[in-house]
Amino acid sequence: MKIGFAGLGGMGRAMAHNLLQAGYPLTVWNRSPQAAQPLVDAGARLAAQPADLAEVDILITMLANDAALEQVVVESGLLAQMRPGAAHVNMATISVALAQRLAELHQQHSIGYLAAPVLGRPDVAAAGRLNILAAGDPALLARVQPLFDVLGQRTWPFGERPEQANIVKIAANFTLASAIEAMAEGSALVRNHGVSGADYLQMLTGTLFSAPAYQGYGALIAEENYQPAGFKLTLGMKDVGLALEAGGNSHTPMPFASVLKDNFLDAIAHGEGELDWSALANVAARRGGL
Repeated sequence: MKIGFAGLGGMGRAMAHNLLQAGYPLTVWNRSPQAAQPLVDAGARLAAQPADLAEVDILITMLANDAALEQVVVESGLLAQMRPGAAHVNMATISVALAQRLAELHQQHSIGYLAAPVLGRPDVAAAGRLNILAAGDPALLARVQPLFDVLGQRTWPFGERPEQANIVKIAANFTLASAIEAMAEGSALVRNHGVSGADYLQMLTGTLFSAPAYQGYGALIAEENYQPAGFKLTLGMKDVGLALEAGGNSHTPMPFASVLKDNFLDAIAHGEGELDWSALANVAARRGGL
């Protein structure tokens, strides 16, 4: 099974490396070729342009946003040149509208299409411990499951329409952003009453909210340690925007998502867009006069 992989950011690079280590023939492409060099040194083939991925059996994409995915897969001619019977697995977070359009385009070209966005930061990806949220044709899911077994600790199926996995990922990221905001505001509140924010967060994540996500982001907020970014604040704003878009299209009110969007904008206006999205805590601190 020949694998193509497009998008070698922090997540994609770790995922592609695991597939290569598992013995899969791998062809990689990235907008900045230097990001692909470590994989090429380890035995991957470098594609000079996206269309050079057309001969693979399975194409995996891990690109930053809707525009990048459309450009690489559709506008480049890659999809049109793929062989009928091949498949594309999109593992990035994209809009529901684009997921629906891509499903139609792939069907027109007799190419399988599966949405499989992931939960986990780059260190989790490197360890092969991602949670994979999948939706699409069950037969195609069964076909690519051996790849998912390399990349993740569990695959969570959510239906036969690819966009169902995308809406689950959007909702999950919205919920996670909400948790970060709640910890940030709680920390600012206790600090303004003379209590250590770090002590408060250690208590909170050791008792009421002891899940790994709370513990991890709580520690970053306590330490005010937002760089290097595991997940950039600008990407967090993108995902909250996707939640608002999906909510509007389905008549689902999401008032707190609007609050989060304003807070992301505040952080970006203060030059914090490249920091980890837990830097939302800086917004709460500034507003509290801290």
